[in-house]
Amino acid sequence: MEKKNKNDLFEFVEYSPEAAERIGYSDYSYWGSVFQNFLKKKSAVVMTIIFFAVVIFSFIALIIGKYDYSALVADSSLAFTKPNGEFWFGTDNLGRDYWCQVWFAAQTSIKLALIVALGECVVGVTIGCLWGYVRWLDRPLTELYNIINNVPMIIYMTLIALLVGQSFTIMAVSLICFGWLTMARNVRNLVLMYRDREYNLASRCLGTPVWRVLTKNILPYLISIIILRLALSIPSTIALESTLSYLGLGLDINTPSLGILLRNARSYFMQYPYLLIFPAVIVSTITITFYLVGNAFSDAADPRNHV
Repeated sequence: MEKKNKNDLFEFVEYSPEAAERIGYSDYSYWGSVFQNFLKKKSAVVMTIIFFAVVIFSFIALIIGKYDYSALVADSSLAFTKPNGEFWFGTDNLGRDYWCQVWFAAQTSIKLALIVALGECVVGVTIGCLWGYVRWLDRPLTELYNIINNVPMIIYMTLIALLVGQSFTIMAVSLICFGWLTMARNVRNLVLMYRDREYNLASRCLGTPVWRVLTKNILPYLISIIILRLALSIPSTIALESTLSYLGLGLDINTPSLGILLRNARSYFMQYPYLLIFPAVIVSTITITFYLVGNAFSDAADPRNHV
């Protein structure tokens, strides 16, 4: 057999810049992959539809209702009217339409939960990143966390209600001021894990500003945890508001919420159970659906679940 020359065994492939770019191109999108993984979980999709249906219907219900909440007039002769064609959810102890009260209260509770969740996210992520990355801030922020966390929330809210007052703004600010702890602690622990990795050490050696290291190198790894805490904050805020309002420490009585309706119903629900059932069902639906949606979306946002 004739022995081949070395140059005959190999040949150079013609280089094509267009083909090289085509081979190296990837249409991967992080958020596209997140939503793709989320849509695979049918139960989470159903829960999402139910949650948004409740939120949207809380606005539609006031439009299709027969009475305007802002023009409610108490009529003692109609007190404790059971649900019928005129009063779809019945009337309360003062003879006011319960339909518009329940859905207006649902709007109030949902708005409060969204504002508090976003506020806790911004404050918690900011403090948590600085807490975990800037070494000299670790001790003072740890002491601040321990001081605030070791006092029950009910004591803070009682003092605020007695000394400052009760309103939508006061409660939202109060819950944000004392609710950022969990978010900040989780973010801080993760920042400690990523702070001294090689690429962050290289960034610091090159003089990269702290804010850029945090936002570009570290924060993308925290997305799934932030989404999970943000999602869990919404149902927990609604549940906490309901509890505080039930105890008389929540919103002003002139700003109806689901918690205030539950508090008002506690004296009458044995004889008139509908006063408790309607707001309780809405509270349970919102908290359960968003809790399940939050867990599913957090799993979908975890980069380890992306292939």
